[in-house]
Amino acid sequence: MARSFREMLDGGIVLFDGGMGTELYERGIFINRCFDGINLSNPSLVEHIHREYILAGADCIETNTFGANRFKLKLHGLDDRLAAINEAGARVARAAAGGDVLVAGAVGPLGIRIEPWGPTANEEAAAAFAEQARALAAGGVDLFVLETFADINEIRQAIAGVRSASDLPVVAQMTLQADGLGLYGTEPAAFARRLCEWGADVVGVNCSVGPKIMLEAIEAMARVVDRPLSAQPNAGVPQNVEGRNMYLASPEYFAEYARRFAQAGVRVIGGCCGTTPAHIRAIRDALRTVRPRARARPGAPPAERRRPRVPAAPRPGASALGAKIVSGGFARIVEVVPPLGCDPSRILEAARCIAAGGVDAINIPDSPRSTSRMSPLALAVLLQNATGVESLLHYCCRDRNILGIQSDLLGAHALGLRNILCITGDPVRAASYPDATAVFDVDSIGLTNVVAGLNRGEDIGGREIDPPTSFLIGVGVNPGAPNFDEEIRRFEWKIKAGADFAVTQPVFDPAVFHRFRERISGKGIPVIAGIWPLASYRNAEFLNNEIPGIVVPAAVLDRMRAAPTGDDAIREGVMIAREILEELRPHVAGVQVSAPFGRYECALSLLGDRRI
Repeated sequence: MARSFREMLDGGIVLFDGGMGTELYERGIFINRCFDGINLSNPSLVEHIHREYILAGADCIETNTFGANRFKLKLHGLDDRLAAINEAGARVARAAAGGDVLVAGAVGPLGIRIEPWGPTANEEAAAAFAEQARALAAGGVDLFVLETFADINEIRQAIAGVRSASDLPVVAQMTLQADGLGLYGTEPAAFARRLCEWGADVVGVNCSVGPKIMLEAIEAMARVVDRPLSAQPNAGVPQNVEGRNMYLASPEYFAEYARRFAQAGVRVIGGCCGTTPAHIRAIRDALRTVRPRARARPGAPPAERRRPRVPAAPRPGASALGAKIVSGGFARIVEVVPPLGCDPSRILEAARCIAAGGVDAINIPDSPRSTSRMSPLALAVLLQNATGVESLLHYCCRDRNILGIQSDLLGAHALGLRNILCITGDPVRAASYPDATAVFDVDSIGLTNVVAGLNRGEDIGGREIDPPTSFLIGVGVNPGAPNFDEEIRRFEWKIKAGADFAVTQPVFDPAVFHRFRERISGKGIPVIAGIWPLASYRNAEFLNNEIPGIVVPAAVLDRMRAAPTGDDAIREGVMIAREILEELRPHVAGVQVSAPFGRYECALSLLGDRRI
């Protein structure tokens, strides 16, 4: 009978196996296949790879279940086979291991974003991890390995989920980027301490980088935690050689670093992508004469040396717009659409006229309807500098990953922008940009969390920012959304994430707004009404039929149909907008007026009414 994992840790170094996915690929399993499903369709192939690692000297082999969770399996139509795939993976590994080698249940990320960066709740994520862990335990694993996690929030739920399903040991491993930090910039010392707090038995790093960068991370972790450490690097960073990704770190090079890991006090050593049985054999030979170095007692954890967390900047102090909204004033905002080209002169001229009308802010949408226009961030700075009126910058998630988002926001703050409207963004229109791809690393809820974190002096990786930002955080809301309950639910999440105020989609039916107002009663943030002065019946017809979530009532359509064309139609559109705003005025904190087709005089005519 094999010793338990904890007994093996007490006795020395535990050698894990190497890469499974790259070995399957080398044996003809293409990357469009579900590697986890091979446990059912070709278990003998998986068992053969396990046996090769055992013959090479591995003390512990990992099940072929890295992606066998409900979300990733659903992409292959196999989510209904989750239990069977995980149990088969454990049984195949158990058959190869016999009674002398341990079997670790491999658990990877869900492949989706969870809160605070995505819409999946922490509880749902933990339940998904628990579901996989139960199936692996039923198949007979000896321990669990949580590996290749980039988001520290997600691995926390993984630990919680596995712990709820089993009391077997847990190895928790984050992945690194080339600078030696976590994908979101989290420092190894910081995430090592967190993993210990959340109950991992062994903490470490795996995948993404080669041995050198990983050793530096391990040394930093060893200084702050006293749990056993693990290291499972790739066989170097993959290089593209004639169209194929090749891992070039030799078994000999890997073996040398295995000695260095042992000297740093690492108790679990293995390999990840690109490592082969030859790498594991070389490590085994190298470790025969090496004993793990006793580690010095770690120093004070980083949190004890950190300054207290900075509270979010108070809303009144964020900007002049924020001060007006919070003090109970009525904010007047006009929307200015960025130009299609690089010449901002006409927009600057229009903005000066708008500023002379006494507005509180100029609202700048981000590539509305997925059209490529001048950067709204650049235009916001130009307009603010040219007019002295604050900009309200739309910032959408479609075109930037989460790292680019944070960089943009820090730059925007440095350039003097303080008002941000967090939006998800319209999907790319294939007809206009057939080769364009959308990013959507986060949605508007995740983006709100990012900005609120920066206001607290903390970036997405949990690192301090000193001084913190002081953004006024706005969010969008659609009172006429087809799925009204879902819209309210998302609105509540935006408030929880840190929103200071909301701006509605254009309102054409006050009854729709009042239904919305009743549902959000007591939610605690001011709401600014979006108003769109119609320019013609065709304009009203288009909005009603082709813009999702906007409803133009039949009575308004009839009035615009009856109105003469040209200036008379514009006057009728402004009159309708004025009537809507007069009804909404007692219930909102301000108005954002759009200027259809660049007709800024419509907006100024509406705002110039002293009753408003």
